[in-house]
Amino acid sequence: MIEYVVSACLVGCHCRYDGESSPDERVVELVRQGRALPLCPEQLGGLPTPRPPLELCGGRAVDAQGLDMTAAMERGVEEAVRLVMLAGCTRAVLKARSPSCGFGTIYDGTFSGARIAGNGLFAARLHACGLMVSTEEALG
Repeated sequence: MIEYVVSACLVGCHCRYDGESSPDERVVELVRQGRALPLCPEQLGGLPTPRPPLELCGGRAVDAQGLDMTAAMERGVEEAVRLVMLAGCTRAVLKARSPSCGFGTIYDGTFSGARIAGNGLFAARLHACGLMVSTEEALG
């Protein structure tokens, strides 16, 4: 059984909206130890990389031009949750503030950099499924 699901960008996969990654050596080490499954729900939903940034607004995932990308995000969340359940993960370390992976704090939907209390779509689903969810920032 794999204990953790982790955001793929945190292990160096170039899947962020800007085509970059945000590697965190502590998260990379979990994968090296065989304890973590890296996933990107946005890519699993068919969103391209790079892509316009997304933020949550009223529960919907929209890009800076106002295009509603919620269906693709939800498709990716469903696929990612399916993989998490197959792997038997019980914990998650996800990318802070992301519209899919943020937990506790996300961007407010205005694309101004302002933050609000809330969870990304994937993080919320994992939490509802009983996983212990945190971000890389909470690792200390």
